[in-house]
This record gives sequence, C-alpha cells and structure tokens, in this order.
Amino acid sequence: MPTPEHAAVQAEQDPEGFRGHDGHHPRYRDPAAPVDARVRDLLGRMTLKEKVGQLNQRMYGWNAYRRTPDGAFELTEALHAETERFAGLGALYGLLRADAWSGVDHGTGAGAEHGAQLADLVQRHVLERSRLGIPALFVEEVPHGLMALDGTVLPVNLAVGATWDPDLYERAAAHAAAELRARGGHLALVSALDIARDPRWGRTEECFAEDPHLAARLTEALVGGAQGTGESGEFFAPDKAPVVLKHFAGQGATVGGRNSAESELGPRELHEIHLPAARAGIRAGAAAVMSAYNEVDGMPCSGNRALLTGLLRERWGFEGLVMADGLAVDRLARITGDPVSAGALALDAGVDLSLWDEGFTHLEEAVERGLVTEAALDTAVARVLRLKFRLGLFERPCTGPRQAPTGGSTLSTDLARAAVTLLHNDGGVLPVAPAVSRIAVLGPHSATTAHQLGDYTAPQRPGTGSSVLDALRRLAPAGTDVRHAPGCALTGDDRSGIPEAVAVAASADLAVLVLGGSSARTPDTGFDANGAARTVVSEMTCGEGVDLAGLRLGPAQHALLDAVTATGTPTAVVLVQGRPHAVPEAADRAAALLSAWYPGPWGGDAVAEILLGLAEPVGRLPVSVPRSAAQLPVYYNHKETEYGSYADDGAEPLYSFGHGLAYTTFAYGTPTLSHDTVDPRTGTVTCSVEVTNTGVRHGRTVVQLYVRRLRTPVWPRSLELRAFEGVDLAPGERRTVHMPLGADQLVLVDAGLETVAAPGTVEIRVADSARSALTAVPAVLRVGG
Repeated sequence: MPTPEHAAVQAEQDPEGFRGHDGHHPRYRDPAAPVDARVRDLLGRMTLKEKVGQLNQRMYGWNAYRRTPDGAFELTEALHAETERFAGLGALYGLLRADAWSGVDHGTGAGAEHGAQLADLVQRHVLERSRLGIPALFVEEVPHGLMALDGTVLPVNLAVGATWDPDLYERAAAHAAAELRARGGHLALVSALDIARDPRWGRTEECFAEDPHLAARLTEALVGGAQGTGESGEFFAPDKAPVVLKHFAGQGATVGGRNSAESELGPRELHEIHLPAARAGIRAGAAAVMSAYNEVDGMPCSGNRALLTGLLRERWGFEGLVMADGLAVDRLARITGDPVSAGALALDAGVDLSLWDEGFTHLEEAVERGLVTEAALDTAVARVLRLKFRLGLFERPCTGPRQAPTGGSTLSTDLARAAVTLLHNDGGVLPVAPAVSRIAVLGPHSATTAHQLGDYTAPQRPGTGSSVLDALRRLAPAGTDVRHAPGCALTGDDRSGIPEAVAVAASADLAVLVLGGSSARTPDTGFDANGAARTVVSEMTCGEGVDLAGLRLGPAQHALLDAVTATGTPTAVVLVQGRPHAVPEAADRAAALLSAWYPGPWGGDAVAEILLGLAEPVGRLPVSVPRSAAQLPVYYNHKETEYGSYADDGAEPLYSFGHGLAYTTFAYGTPTLSHDTVDPRTGTVTCSVEVTNTGVRHGRTVVQLYVRRLRTPVWPRSLELRAFEGVDLAPGERRTVHMPLGADQLVLVDAGLETVAAPGTVEIRVADSARSALTAVPAVLRVGG
C-alpha cells in the first residue's frame, strides 16, 4: 500500500484521483486486482501529457542530485524542471552511475550506505509531482556487476563466456540483481545479445562468444539469475531485477568492427547467428530488450517495425518492454527530417521507452499532427506501467533500509578463476614446480588492478582487489623470491624500462610476463553524448568507442616480450584483455600462454592460483584467436566452402573456439546415439560419449557437441555447437556423458526465415574444441523425413 506521506501528498493534490467518488481507492491502487486491470484503469485516468512522460527517460541521473557540504543529498533544479515538464517521471537512467563520463566519484556520489537513501529522495519527489502517484523506474547499468560506487565488479562478459559455466554465471547475475535492488534501482541494463564476430570492435568484451548457442545458454542464465525463475508469478521478488537485454539486433556484425556502423547482414545470417541469444532470453522471460544503433536491411533498429513488431512481438510473442539505446531515436531524424517525426517512427516501430532523446518528448505533438495514433502511445505506456506494477512500485515505491547481499568478491573471484584459459604449456612449465625459488613478475599489467576491470566500471576504493604481483607474493610458497619490474607501459614505444626487466628475468627460474590492453576510462578521456569514448588520451585500448584497425599490443609490449623470452628463462605469458589480441610471438616463444580476459578486481588471485597449481585451469575460448587482423574473420562456424589459405599467411586461427588446456589430459570415446533417426518436432535423441581423465591431476573438461550437416536444403556451416557440458574428473576416472538433442538443437532456418525441422542428415561430432571436432569420429543421424 502507499506510504502515509505518499497518501497525504496524493490526497492533497487530487482527492478525486487518489480516492474515487465513492471514497474508495481506484482500482489501479488495489494490489489484489489483476495487473492488466490495474493498467487499464490507470491508463484511462491519464492525460496525454502524463502518458508521454511515462515514455521518456531523458535525464542523466547524476544531474538529478548533488552532495551538500555536510554529506547529504539535495535535488537539482534540473530534476524539478524535468518532473514539471512531464507531470512526473517515467524513468531515470544512471542515478547511481559513477565513472569518468558522469564525473561521479566517492566524494560526490552515493556509495553502498547511501544509494537507497538517494533513490528514495528522488522517488518521493517524483510522487509529489505526479497527479496520480505514478513512481519512476530507476534504470542502471549492470554490464558485469552493478556500475555504482561499492558495487561488486565481475569479470566482463567475454570472460564469462570463457567459463562455459551457465550455473556459475546465474549465481553471479543473481547477486548483481540483489545489489541493484538493495540500492534502490529497478531495471538492469545488461549486454548479452551481441555476438563477437570481429574482435577489432571495442565492445567485444561485452559479448559472451562468437557462437550463438553458447551466448544463448549464458543469456538464459542471466535472465534466470537476475529475474528469478518465475516462482512468484508475474511479480518480481524484492531481490530480483527485470533485465533489459542489449542490443537487439546484429550489433556485433558492424562493418570493419567499427562501433555503431552499418551491419551488412543477410536475413539468414541475422537469424542463424545474431538472433538465437535474444530468442533464448525472451523464452526465459526477459522483461525487456534494447534496440541497437545499427541498421538491419537499411533501417536502424530503433525505427525498424519489421524487427521490433513483426518479428519480436508478432512472431515471437514478446510482451515486454523495448527501450531504445541512448540517442538512437534522435538519429532517426536523419531519415525522417525532424525530431517529432523521428519519435513517431520509433514509437510506431515498437519502441516503448527512449533514452536521452528529444524525439519522444514531442510525442504529444506527433499524436496531434496525426503522425502516430494515441492507441499506439497507449500500448507503449501500458508496457511501462505493467513493469512498474510487476515490481510492486505502487505498493512499495521506496526501498528503505535493506540488507545488501554479501559474498560478491567470492563470486567475482570464482568467475575469474573459471575464465582463465591455458592456451599452451610447453614442457609442462606450469604449474610452477617446487624447484622454482625465484619468480620474475614483469609487464605493464603485473602490478595493477585498474586495467583488470573492463569498461563500464565505477571507481574502486583504494585497496580493492589484487594484482598478479600482489597475489604471487602472498600465495607463493614461503621462501620464494618474487621480484618485479614493469618493463614498459601498456601503450606507446618507450622501452627505457626493458633493460631492468631483462635483468630481473635473467636472474629468475621463471618469468611471469603480464601483458594486454585496458578499458579503463580516465577523466581526460573525451566522450560522446552517449558515453562512448571519443578522444582516447590515456592507456585505454578497448571499450565502447575504442575500435582497432589491428590487433597488436603496444610496440613496447612486443619488444618486452622479445627481450624477456630471449633471456632463456622459461616464460609464462598472461594476457589481460577485452578482445583476443594477435600475439603469435607468445605462442612461438613463451613456454606457457594464458588468457585471463578482464578478470575483475580479484583477477590477480585467480591467475596466481592457477600459475602455482592451487587451482586447475578450466577456461575454454569463447572466440577464435587470430594470428593477425588481416585474417579476419576467423570464427569457426563459417559456411562450409573450400577456403584457401592466403599467399602470405595461413587462414586458420592461432587457437580455435572451444580450445583450452588443463594440467591433466583427457580421452574422448566415439559418440553413440540413442536413435539413428529422429523427428525433431516430436522426438529427442541422446548422444553419449565416454570421457576419461588420463593424467595424474584432477581436472575439468568441457565436452562440446557439434553438428555438421551433410544433406540439407540450404548451404550448411562447417560446424555448429549444439550442446556442451563441463565434466570434473579425478585422475583415472571415467564417466559417460549424456547430452540430449531436441528441436532447438536440430532445427535450421528455412528460406522463409522460420526455424523448421527440415529433413536431412547430420554428423554429430564430440570433442574438446572446434578444431579437434573437425577430425573427430562422428555419429550419423537422420533428421525427419
């Protein structure tokens, strides 16, 4: 029920609206009434101006408040003007956001202790300005943990993809949602739908994988963890948050890996590669999706009715919310001629909620001019209101004191540890042998946590997390001499520190060389109006707006790698990165090579534990690693054409999708099928394979099932991942793994762009990577017909 102060405000402002003529609350105030009935009742009471206000999310949330000298919060005139303009407020973005773009830090923003207090202060103001007492949605970035002061930072999505562990990620997503709700936030913006097809793209770190099946499984885990599995019916539990899945659709396929560029996608490529994760998320119950910047078949996604209405709503049955990406609606003015018609186009296409745009502020005029119908406006408003009712905001508009979840650092470290991928280990140099008493820790990433975090990260308090150097000094056996020299910076060609690093390496038994990139935003970074980096003057080499023409590391880093490996000291190279950099020299010259991705604040612990053998490496590549940018694309699931090599280089990636070594070895048997013929519309076939740990250490392998289509009505791909399962085995242990295959795994997209059970013959190949699947002994299955 409304709070007493809320009731007093509403009774004073509008006695007839808050309490009807019969003295009773209107039906939209009745918690026992069905949500749809409450929505209809409230919608019928709203003016056109109030309706338009519910579809706008124009303010940057950090402009809604300021800290006073005594540490309290006060609301700004900008917020007062915004709520006056719209007779309330539909949604507010980024109230808790803190980073270099917003300019919010620990001195000016709301930390864990004060986030809910700030949110409640703003919410009470919104309720006072709303004639009908409609609360605002507070929308926050949760790309890899809540992007707020004191929020738990998780490894980036690409690292999550490297875990191949949806259950672990589901637990992490649940924690992030609980943090958001405890701080007064409601709606979580999470990248999940972009597929990493070109690693030059600066937002590759936000992708789960180059493969649609792996991305779909992790998207399902995200929705299940953040929103819950539906036990509470249509309402969200107080520690669960509705998710906005970003970005719909095809943004990972922009030309040249350039941010927000066009996507030259045929409809089949769109449906086979870039839509499965979205469909999986929607089937899992995702509350919302965000329309992407790119265009599909000549029409930007936020104005693409065929995509947002024809496909998403009419064919897929999606009933949730569509939010436009920041300023995407205003971009439509390039084809409509002005912001008013741009807003009308987006609304008619299927966008319900804008972000920072002017176009949606003019929807009242658009309706009056006949550019869009009020019925279309009502449909969008109903979706926004429905989400607010499902969150219980009319009964509990304010958060109040709430216990924040604990254990975030443990979950973050667990994810980081599971993501570390051992790419090669010549001569078994890892784990570090007991005879190693002197370890040289080198490289620009060796003693920092700031560059382990990834883009979209709030400022961290001093002392948060651990670097590789910190962790090795703490975890190495007593008496181990751990020496350090950075050698060079992440960017540039200053090699003055290399001689010191070479001297330290030469006197050691093992060199640990930590190289990579950075997505760390700094105050001197220039930003576009949507927050993308525009002018990079720091060590930022990845992240939104930081696209690369090549995939090499900084020249000084390559020089350091050459110099350290030339000493003859066995060298383990660790790459901390948000994209797969092309470093073939490390594969050729280093004794061991690992990718830690952006592992989060506690990534140093994860890396050190694996180097020392305190934990087993279990990560697997979520993307193929190229030898050079000139090879691109190198993703494994290309069309099955006889690709030739280049005259000056090979065409195969350096390491293939799914690859990852352990400190033990595994043997896979020949797969067997429960049936040799299946109708995927009604039946399921089970593939079984025996897996044995043939080494002397405990380990985990990821059993990967690929389909290769032999007889098919359309041109096939070389391989398609259709199932996977992680298996932990003790030395000598043998286990039979059973993987069911049903309609979702066996159907294909037909000429009419429908997923159908087309008859054909497929090979089922089971292996530990896409490359090894090409030579694995297959089982043959007849599908349909």
